[in-house]
Amino acid sequence: MARCSVTAAIGYFIAGVSVGAAGALLLAPKTGEQTRKLIAKKAGEGKDYVTSKGREIRGQAEELVDKGRELVAKQRERLAEVLEAGKEAAKSKLSIV
Repeated sequence: MARCSVTAAIGYFIAGVSVGAAGALLLAPKTGEQTRKLIAKKAGEGKDYVTSKGREIRGQAEELVDKGRELVAKQRERLAEVLEAGKEAAKSKLSIV
């Protein structure tokens, strides 16, 4: 197995990047200005998408929080009823003895 030094590997990497960049510039179908406009447009679309998804997720989270509060309130009511029933049972048991 052949081994190359780190400096040779870095040199090959830089050469590959240079050839790739030169090829991309020569074969690019659009001008730099058109490419920048396209990138800006896509970035704006991405921002809008993230914003809308954030609002959607926030709405879902608010719904879940509301449901959680309702469940906690119901459980409190049930617990109060059980405690009251327990007190009544204890009083009746103690009064019989």
